[in-house]
Amino acid sequence: MREYRPASFTTPIKLLAPGYQTVKGVPRKIYPEDGELIWCSFKTYGGTERTVNDIYAIEDTAVIETWYRPDIRSDCRIMLAENGAVYDILNEPEDMEQRHKYCKFKVQRIKGGA
Repeated sequence: MREYRPASFTTPIKLLAPGYQTVKGVPRKIYPEDGELIWCSFKTYGGTERTVNDIYAIEDTAVIETWYRPDIRSDCRIMLAENGAVYDILNEPEDMEQRHKYCKFKVQRIKGGA
């Protein structure tokens, strides 16, 4: 059986783990401005153009593979270190082959406007 081998980790990203603050009795996520630097494989698949309620938006999606870290969760965001683009993590990061060596997850960024 072959061991899982990801692509090379050449893209720097920053992990933005949320903190929680209660505003008027409702907990809200507060994301830091800057996070810890992580190296990963970042593969985009182009954007999907959408017009909903006369609002034009582009959904950028990507797949990230990196070293396994238990602090990467589905409520976190990642930021590209090169240009500052912020992406939401869409799914719970998958621990590849349950070996705690690599993880893989999808991210999405929505941009555009009226």
